Amino acid sequence: MRPVDTLYLVALAAIWGASFLFMRIIAPEIGTLPTAFFRVSIAAAGLLAILAMLRVRWDFQGKFKTVLLLGVINSGIPATMYSVAAQVLPAGYSAIFNATTPLMGVLIGGLFFHERLTPSKVAGVCLGLFGVGILTRAGPVAFDLELLMGALACLLATTCYGFAGFLARRWLDQQGGLDSRLSALGSMLGATLFLLPWFGWSAISQPPASWGGWNVWLSLLGLGLLCTALAYILYFRLLTSIGPVKSMAVTFLIPPFGVLWGALLLDEPLSMAHLYGGMLIAGALWLVLRPGKLAKAL
Repeated sequence: MRPVDTLYLVALAAIWGASFLFMRIIAPEIGTLPTAFFRVSIAAAGLLAILAMLRVRWDFQGKFKTVLLLGVINSGIPATMYSVAAQVLPAGYSAIFNATTPLMGVLIGGLFFHERLTPSKVAGVCLGLFGVGILTRAGPVAFDLELLMGALACLLATTCYGFAGFLARRWLDQQGGLDSRLSALGSMLGATLFLLPWFGWSAISQPPASWGGWNVWLSLLGLGLLCTALAYILYFRLLTSIGPVKSMAVTFLIPPFGVLWGALLLDEPLSMAHLYGGMLIAGALWLVLRPGKLAKAL
């Protein structure tokens, strides 16, 4: 892997790790649905501007409605679930739970898409879930119903990511595939349209006590433009340069950055549970993604 690709990989992990920091700042102030809606709508606006500057030709190859639907699964629901989690969980917790995405992909592939479940992958899933349990029960946050709901919200988001990966391959990669930049834009537009009526209903029926100050709106811009729009561009560049398998390595790097940003900027407490739970999840990911198994599957 070229040094520049390594730089992109680390930068992407740092940016995505910061998204949990931003959500932790925003969600308690303005609420779950506004946080999710502004995240995807700002990202959509940013991607529109970027694609216009790059003069990308808008050719969705008849897949526009499909991309919109994929956006609901890949962006709309996960953005909402992570906003729910940000109400109660430290940023580091959400970042570590996010690392279960490949584990969910293994389960979903085996159960719904006829993917082979090897002993290594099954062991990885079990070890990863054990790591989640360690973090949830022994971490610095008291184990209660709120913590459990936040953890379940994160796991629902990663389940959506797992489904979206297989559906994108099935729906979008036919007939030469769809331009990844258009896939990113369509995904954000679909998520925005999905969340718009829910956001409107919440803003009218249960408006937040405050729409936040400059720090909330700067965080929203960072979340939408940096952690979503720019992150998509970096991610799709990596997919083109090093392929999807090596790009998954970013999953290993996001939790340390999420924990680091939360501790440095939000004074979130650290405990040995972060280390134990994170190491178990990292070991689980190695079992699922280790090169020997991947080489045989490709």
